[in-house]
Amino acid sequence: MTPPDASAAAAQQDRDFSARLDERITEFFARERERVTGISPHATVLVDAIEDLTRGGKRLRARLCFWGWRAAGGAVADDVAVSAAASLELFQTAALIHDDILDRSDTRRGKPSVHRVFEALHRDAGWSADAAHFGVSAAVLTGDMSLSFAEQLFADAAARVPADASATARHIFSTMRTEVMAGQYLDIHAEVAPAIGDPDEQLERAMTVLRYKSAKYSVEHPVSIGAALAGADSQFLAECSAFALPVGEAFQLRDDVLGVFGDPETTGKPAGDDIREGKRTALIALCAATSSAEDVAWLESVLGRADLTEDEVCRARDLMRDSGAHARSEELIASLVRTADTQLARLRTDDVARAGLQALADAAVRRAK
Repeated sequence: MTPPDASAAAAQQDRDFSARLDERITEFFARERERVTGISPHATVLVDAIEDLTRGGKRLRARLCFWGWRAAGGAVADDVAVSAAASLELFQTAALIHDDILDRSDTRRGKPSVHRVFEALHRDAGWSADAAHFGVSAAVLTGDMSLSFAEQLFADAAARVPADASATARHIFSTMRTEVMAGQYLDIHAEVAPAIGDPDEQLERAMTVLRYKSAKYSVEHPVSIGAALAGADSQFLAECSAFALPVGEAFQLRDDVLGVFGDPETTGKPAGDDIREGKRTALIALCAATSSAEDVAWLESVLGRADLTEDEVCRARDLMRDSGAHARSEELIASLVRTADTQLARLRTDDVARAGLQALADAAVRRAK
């Protein structure tokens, strides 16, 4: 149990840090907008699209980076953590832009996805050639630019710490980039590859995608990057991972549940989008493991169908509930949370940092969007 005073202090530090982070991001975009406008005013829309998407969200990864920094002894007011956290926000923006292209998603956080924004720009301006292709092309470049921005901000953070800490943090950041891209590929590969008959293997494949596409870069690596920049040794980083990875896995399992059972008004995504996109999530694997052959065959027939009706989405949702897959997903989430809580209690840090990490872990898995 976290002492009340520690929780209050952590909440205040989190608010103060978030305000400084917003200032840093605003200043960064102002500078980069000026630079890109100097190249051509026509290109400024790229920066606008990145900033608009970065403005939303819960800043989960950035705040986890700060608390990893604090947990390893980093000073509350140090700008290193701010630059590193801003870098992770821009990395996340790049990932979201590219993810929406891969998934052919029309919306993100209740607004048109970036490739749809550029498609509409083309269409409204009456330009020549194909509007949809232009939208995708411009969004790819926008995502690449956001990744470049992330690299700039991370380089700034890494340059301000001792060489050993910088090298460790750079290695984690590099690993994160590779894992996310490999995880994204595994995700789209799973959508088109033949279904795995063995239920355990199907679940393991889903968990591998979940781990590398989302869990590690959403929670584990942000905490570890912050801690590494603060000079954490390998043992402390291992302790961070023992806490953060199960949180990340629970976070993505919650996301998968919300993708089927969430309220579109809250999530900003149409109900059943994961089914329409053919996502081989853990929820799907658990459903297939406990359903009849007839029900599994029907589920396989609708996975990946963009024209899925609301009635079919409701039937799939009912199947996942009646098969016990939904309840089993909740059990997995609860088990991962218990593991994370145990590991956090063992982390060699102060009560305020522990409270900050605990609050974000709770927010990651106990959410409606």
